[in-house]
Amino acid sequence: MIEKIHGPVQPVVTPSVSSQKTPGGQTAFGAMLREQLAEKTQGAQQVNFSKHALERAEERGIELTPTLMDRLASSVEKAQEKGATNILAFDDSRAFIINIPYGRVITTMSQEEMKENVFTNIDGAVLL
Repeated sequence: MIEKIHGPVQPVVTPSVSSQKTPGGQTAFGAMLREQLAEKTQGAQQVNFSKHALERAEERGIELTPTLMDRLASSVEKAQEKGATNILAFDDSRAFIINIPYGRVITTMSQEEMKENVFTNIDGAVLL
């Protein structure tokens, strides 16, 4: 059976996340949003190399110049926009297998090695 409530009912109000203030006076939501955007921007600008990839680059004479690093970072950004998770980024003389969620180069290879390899477990390719 349902009982009737007599008298005025006071609503219970709890502060939402967006109205909580941080010590700096910002809302908690605004601070979290800025932090997430900064992390995303910072992650998009950097490409990391696994130990294996660094060893292969050195063995194969692939020089990791700032220009190349910028091109790889751009490739990661493009692949993220398309939803890829593992890509082959390549040009006429070298190739890089990159894990997009971590922005990490898994391995590198030279032009000679590209002729003899089959690339598996990739869902995208980007021409450098």
